[in-house]
Parts: sequence; C-alpha cells; structure tokens
Amino acid sequence: MSAIPFATSLNAPNSPSHTGSGAAAQSPSAVIYTQRATVPDIPVQQTFDIDCQLQYDVRGPSDFLFQIHAQQGVDQTVLSESLVITPNLPRHVFADPNIGHRFLRLHADNGLLTLHYQARVQRTVQPLDPLAAELAIADLPDDLLHNLNPTRYCESDALSQVTQQLFGQLPRGLRRVQAVVEWIHQNIHYQIGTSNALTTARDVFNQRAGVCRDFAHLGVTFCRALNIPARLVVGYASFDDPPPDFHAVFEAYLGGRWVLFDATHMSPIDDVVRIATGRDAKDVAFATIYGPATMLSMAPLVRKLA
Repeated sequence: MSAIPFATSLNAPNSPSHTGSGAAAQSPSAVIYTQRATVPDIPVQQTFDIDCQLQYDVRGPSDFLFQIHAQQGVDQTVLSESLVITPNLPRHVFADPNIGHRFLRLHADNGLLTLHYQARVQRTVQPLDPLAAELAIADLPDDLLHNLNPTRYCESDALSQVTQQLFGQLPRGLRRVQAVVEWIHQNIHYQIGTSNALTTARDVFNQRAGVCRDFAHLGVTFCRALNIPARLVVGYASFDDPPPDFHAVFEAYLGGRWVLFDATHMSPIDDVVRIATGRDAKDVAFATIYGPATMLSMAPLVRKLA
C-alpha cells in the first residue's frame, strides 16, 4: 500500500520557485499580491473558472481519495460544476460533516486513469478589519479549540518559546499575524527540493527553506503558539510562471471570523479558490492513493473572470 501525500505536488516547480532560494521574497509581484481591501470597503464578489485535469498510470488494483472539488460554503458558492472520469468508473462523493469540503472516492484496476473537473465559483471577499482582535481562549467557540493544538506537522508546543521571543511582545490582533506572515516571507526561502512529505514546521524553521505547504505550516504553528486558532487551506491559485499547481495558505481566527494569509506572496490571497481546510497537510491532501499507481500529469488551472 502506498499513499501520495499533499507535499508531493507542492514540491513541483511553480511560480517564481524555480529560480532558487529566496525566490518568493524577490518576486516583482510581491507588493501587489499583499494589497487587500480593508474596512470600510464593501465585500467584493469575484467569479472564477476552474479546469483541473489529473492523469495516473494504474498498474494494479488501487483505491483513490481525492480532494479537488471547490468547496461549497465559507465564502464561496459553486455556481456549476462537472466531473468526467475516464474510464467511466463508479465513484462516490461525500462532504466533511463539519467544514463541508468534499472527497471523491473511486477504485481502478489498471491502465490510464484521467480526471477532468470543471467548475464556476463565486467568492465573496470580505475586507480586512485593521482592528480585528485576538479572542481570549475563554471566548472562543467550542468547535475551534482543536485549532489551538499542536499537530503532526505544526509543533506549536516545540516552537512556543521562540514564538514568544519573536512575536510575544507585539500588539495583539491582525497586525501581529501580519508580522508573523512578513517574518516568514523575509526569513524562509522558497526553494524546491528542500522539503518532503515528512517535513514539519520545526524543520522549516531550522532549515529556513521550503515550499508553500511549509510556509503555511509555519504560519499555523506560530499562530497556535500565540493562542490564535489557525488552520491550513488548500486551493486553486494562479501563478506568474507555469506549471500550475495546487496552493497552500493558512487562516487565523481574528475578530470573530477566519482570515486568510499567504506568506509566499506568490498569488493574490483574495483569488485563492478553496478546496479543503484542515489542521495540517494530512487533512487536505488532494490525492491519497492506496495501491500501485503513479501520477503522470497534473494541471489545476484557475481563471478569474473579468
């Protein structure tokens, strides 16, 4: 039995990453990608077209668990969607009972397997509140408390002391999380090949390099170590340079709602179309495979409509 973890796809060269260490910080688009609407701006509705194709070589009986459907809910509405699987195999789609992101299950015996998912999605982008506050633990909703705990990839307990040294004295609220984002962006080099499926936030902090999954894990870890609920988000995003890839970002709970952040500055955060949300990468793998199957190609495309 084998499983293809989320980290595999996010280690493929995409966007400015192929230029080597420090590419994210050197991106000429970084300043543009950090601009966001703020209160008192009104919410903005944006529409995106998704066109995602995956192909696998199946060499024996294999079971697949995919997360490629755009999420219905949170700040998104799926206006239309279709899924074509070649060959036309039986499939089962179900939704996470708590968050609502969807899973696709199917079984294939051998040969080529191709998935083609298309969707039109409308996002309602909420403006940032510069005064968004951190909530006391006593005031947090019950169902968010698990987002304070350390997990396999986000060892907030192990990095607690250094987190307090870096950010503990900063004013609480949105600006402190923005300081976390900027620290990661300035101090962690976006570099392909520096991490793998076992790399944790502590590893990234020590080696000072990683890919988008690692940037997001470190953001989650720092926030949790500051008693700010945080979680990982994977979605469709557009990059300046091909090839396309899925993108990992994180969100923190501020001012009574979840707010997205991207320390890589590789894509406009308001243009990320959410697929799945979880405690860390093990919850949001776009493909998990049990059996002798290998991915041949991947093209998760997204286009913002004018």
